[in-house]
Amino acid sequence: VQLQASGGGLVQAGGSLRLSCAASGRTFSTYVMGWFRQAPGKAREFVAAIGWSGSTDYKNSVKGRFTISRDNTSNKSYLQMNNLQPEDTAVYYCAMGPSMRIYDNWGQGTQVTVSS
Repeated sequence: VQLQASGGGLVQAGGSLRLSCAASGRTFSTYVMGWFRQAPGKAREFVAAIGWSGSTDYKNSVKGRFTISRDNTSNKSYLQMNNLQPEDTAVYYCAMGPSMRIYDNWGQGTQVTVSS
Protein backbone atom coordinates (compact mmCIF):
# COMPACT_ATOMS: atom_id res chain seq x y z
CA VAL A 1 0.00 0.00 0.00
CA GLN A 2 1.27 3.46 -0.90
CA LEU A 3 -0.11 6.82 0.19
CA GLN A 4 1.19 9.99 -1.43
CA ALA A 5 0.26 13.28 0.21
CA SER A 6 0.62 16.59 -1.60
CA GLY A 7 -0.65 20.15 -1.63
CA GLY A 8 1.15 21.67 1.31
CA GLY A 9 2.81 25.05 1.19
CA LEU A 10 3.19 28.48 2.74
CA VAL A 11 0.09 30.60 3.18
CA GLN A 12 -0.87 33.71 5.12
CA ALA A 13 -3.32 33.54 7.98
CA GLY A 14 -6.84 33.43 6.65
CA GLY A 15 -5.76 31.66 3.50
CA SER A 16 -6.65 28.24 2.14
CA LEU A 17 -4.93 25.08 1.00
CA ARG A 18 -6.18 21.78 -0.35
CA LEU A 19 -4.26 18.67 0.52
CA SER A 20 -4.54 15.52 -1.57
CA CYS A 21 -3.74 11.93 -0.77
CA ALA A 22 -3.41 9.38 -3.55
CA ALA A 23 -3.69 5.74 -2.50
CA SER A 24 -2.66 2.60 -4.33
CA GLY A 25 -2.36 -1.08 -3.58
CA ARG A 26 -5.57 -1.51 -1.63
CA THR A 27 -9.33 -1.53 -2.20
CA PHE A 28 -9.64 2.16 -1.43
CA SER A 29 -13.41 2.35 -1.15
CA THR A 30 -13.62 -0.04 1.80
CA TYR A 31 -11.18 1.78 4.08
CA VAL A 32 -11.27 4.83 6.29
CA MET A 33 -9.07 7.74 5.23
CA GLY A 34 -7.67 10.07 7.83
CA TRP A 35 -5.54 13.17 8.12
CA PHE A 36 -3.18 13.82 11.01
CA ARG A 37 -0.65 16.54 11.72
CA GLN A 38 2.49 17.01 13.76
CA ALA A 39 3.80 20.40 14.76
CA PRO A 40 7.44 20.89 15.83
CA GLY A 41 7.99 19.58 19.34
CA LYS A 42 4.48 18.18 19.60
CA ALA A 43 2.88 14.79 19.26
CA ARG A 44 1.04 13.78 16.14
CA GLU A 45 -2.66 14.57 16.40
CA PHE A 46 -5.84 13.60 14.63
CA VAL A 47 -7.33 16.19 12.28
CA ALA A 48 -10.10 14.55 10.28
CA ALA A 49 -11.36 11.23 8.98
CA ILE A 50 -13.88 9.98 6.46
CA GLY A 51 -15.40 6.54 6.38
CA TRP A 52 -16.15 4.41 3.38
CA SER A 53 -19.79 5.53 3.56
CA GLY A 54 -18.87 9.21 3.76
CA SER A 55 -19.27 9.69 7.50
CA THR A 56 -16.82 12.23 8.87
CA ASP A 57 -15.11 13.17 12.10
CA TYR A 58 -13.06 16.27 12.91
CA LYS A 59 -10.80 17.65 15.58
CA ASN A 60 -12.82 20.30 17.37
CA SER A 61 -10.48 23.16 16.51
CA VAL A 62 -10.83 22.59 12.75
CA LYS A 63 -14.59 22.10 12.60
CA GLY A 64 -16.13 24.66 10.28
CA ARG A 65 -12.77 25.42 8.66
CA PHE A 66 -11.58 22.07 7.30
CA THR A 67 -13.50 19.65 5.09
CA ILE A 68 -12.45 16.09 4.36
CA SER A 69 -13.69 14.32 1.26
CA ARG A 70 -12.91 11.28 -0.83
CA ASP A 71 -13.20 10.18 -4.43
CA ASN A 72 -13.44 6.42 -4.60
CA THR A 73 -13.15 6.40 -8.39
CA SER A 74 -9.71 8.01 -8.34
CA ASN A 75 -8.58 6.55 -4.98
CA LYS A 76 -7.97 9.98 -3.48
CA SER A 77 -8.75 11.74 -0.27
CA TYR A 78 -8.77 15.51 0.14
CA LEU A 79 -8.52 17.96 3.01
CA GLN A 80 -9.79 21.43 2.16
CA MET A 81 -8.43 23.85 4.73
CA ASN A 82 -9.92 27.33 4.94
CA ASN A 83 -9.22 30.24 7.26
CA LEU A 84 -5.86 28.77 8.15
CA GLN A 85 -4.21 30.03 11.31
CA PRO A 86 -0.58 29.95 12.50
CA GLU A 87 -1.46 27.18 14.95
CA ASP A 88 -2.34 24.98 11.96
CA THR A 89 1.33 24.94 10.96
CA ALA A 90 2.50 21.33 10.91
CA VAL A 91 3.45 18.40 8.75
CA TYR A 92 0.21 16.83 7.59
CA TYR A 93 -0.02 13.08 7.04
CA CYS A 94 -2.69 11.05 5.36
CA ALA A 95 -3.47 7.60 6.64
CA MET A 96 -5.62 4.63 5.76
CA GLY A 97 -7.16 2.03 8.01
CA PRO A 98 -10.03 -0.31 8.78
CA SER A 99 -11.78 2.05 11.20
CA MET A 100 -11.87 5.64 12.48
CA ARG A 101 -9.60 4.55 15.36
CA ILE A 102 -7.16 2.24 13.59
CA TYR A 103 -4.77 3.32 10.84
CA ASP A 104 -2.20 0.90 9.47
CA ASN A 105 -0.80 2.76 6.48
CA TRP A 106 0.71 6.23 6.42
CA GLY A 107 1.86 8.68 3.78
CA GLN A 108 5.10 10.64 3.87
CA GLY A 109 3.68 13.99 5.01
CA THR A 110 3.36 17.42 3.46
CA GLN A 111 4.40 20.64 5.17
CA VAL A 112 1.82 23.35 5.83
CA THR A 113 3.13 26.67 7.10
CA VAL A 114 0.79 29.52 8.02
CA SER A 115 2.33 32.93 8.55
CA SER A 116 0.73 35.57 10.74
